[in-house]
Formats: sequence, structure tokens, C-alpha cells
Amino acid sequence: MLELKTLLLFIATAIAEILGCYLPYLWLKQDKSVWLLIPSAASLALFVWLLTLHPTAAGRVYAAYGGVYVSVAIMWLWTVDGIRPTGWDILGSLVAVTGMAIIMFAPRNT
Repeated sequence: MLELKTLLLFIATAIAEILGCYLPYLWLKQDKSVWLLIPSAASLALFVWLLTLHPTAAGRVYAAYGGVYVSVAIMWLWTVDGIRPTGWDILGSLVAVTGMAIIMFAPRNT
């Protein structure tokens, strides 16, 4: 159960970060409203708060989170940008998530 909770928390964290970065992108690159910066800031604040909810050392959390972020970004590419991931994208995501699992769930004496 801890593994599922950790994975879901990482996914929520990644969505908050990507959304927080995507909204300014829309403003800067696609001439959308400057008001997008308000939900962007809120999303980035949520991202930071979510990272604090993990019960392990911050450095380990940041390292492992990167693996999930890669996979969520590839899903964003498909669902939001409308670009289907390649087999290489999927393979890279699987490698990244495997790295996350090793970092987060390996047995430790501490």
C-alpha cells in the first residue's frame, strides 16, 4: 500500500509541476491571458507542498520523483499536446519509473 500511495503522490506532484509550467508557456508562446499566471503560481505552490509529504530524505524524494515526472510528461505529451509517444518514449518512461522504484523501495537499514 505504501508503494501505491507513493506513486500516486508522485503523479499528483508531477501534474502540479507540469501544469504550473504549462500555463506560463501558453501565455508566452500562444498569446493566452496573463491571468494564467495566477493558477500557475498556485499549481507550483501545490507542487512544492506535495513534495514535502513524503516520509523520506528530501534528496531521495527529489531523485525518485524525476522518474515519475518523465512518465507523466510523456502522458501529458499525448493527452494535452495530442502527440502520440513513440516506443522509445515509452521505453524511456519505463526505465525512469524503474529507477524511481529502486530508489524509493529498496530495502534500507535506516
